[in-house]
Amino acid sequence: MSATSILIISGIVLSLIPGSPLAFLKIPISAIANPVQSFVKMAGDTLFDFWAALTDGMAIRQENEDLKDQIADLQYQLTQNEEAAIRYEELKDAFKIRDTFSNYDIYGASITSREADEWFSVITIAAGATDGIVLAEGDSYPVVDVNMNLVGRVIETSDSNSKVLPLLHEGFSVACKVNEVNGATMLVSGDAALKNSGLCIVTNISDKAVLEPGTEIVTSGDGGLFPAGIPVGTIVEVDNSNPLNVTATLQPYSSIKDLKDVFVMIPYEEETTVETEAGA
Repeated sequence: MSATSILIISGIVLSLIPGSPLAFLKIPISAIANPVQSFVKMAGDTLFDFWAALTDGMAIRQENEDLKDQIADLQYQLTQNEEAAIRYEELKDAFKIRDTFSNYDIYGASITSREADEWFSVITIAAGATDGIVLAEGDSYPVVDVNMNLVGRVIETSDSNSKVLPLLHEGFSVACKVNEVNGATMLVSGDAALKNSGLCIVTNISDKAVLEPGTEIVTSGDGGLFPAGIPVGTIVEVDNSNPLNVTATLQPYSSIKDLKDVFVMIPYEEETTVETEAGA
């Protein structure tokens, strides 16, 4: 054992003896070392507390984000369920259309797009030839909303989609009459000057017609395309300034900008004709 080791061990042993001079030497050393030890311990505790608070805060924020995501998901599901319930009721009401027009097949379809703008341009619906909407050359089919109000007519079909010309379009017209027995006849058409206001023009008004604001107009059945009795709208204003050419404006019942689903009406006669020709 070296002399240095013997000296250190001897010092330790002597410092443990009560009254030893070496015991007094620890006092100044402790006076210096203890504050240093306390500072180091306090700094360590502070650093540990800071790190614990930081990790706890991160965990809480993550939990909050997770809860927000769950709440948003639940709200979305609730909205979807409410939307599904509303649309279910609307589609269920479509059976009334079939009851009213019993000689027509009724095909429901959702609107997928409105070209150019929502008021007067062509509407695309998610139903076509594969769904039973087969359009021969020169044919067209009436389109109504869930309340049986006139929306327009089918002008083109593909396998999965169809295009509908709405009644506000300037290329649309339909034979109509006042909604009463033997009601006066007229022609309701889309008009370039009125379409942005959501109105149609009424022309070819029968001489016996007595029109005033609020008069209800329905399809007359003339021309064969539209069956009689489909609600079209109400008269807004009558222009009698030219007795030889009385005109009026009409507010359609169907709000095209709010539509989500429509119903295409295809007469049974079309199927019967095809089957007869095939049998021949």
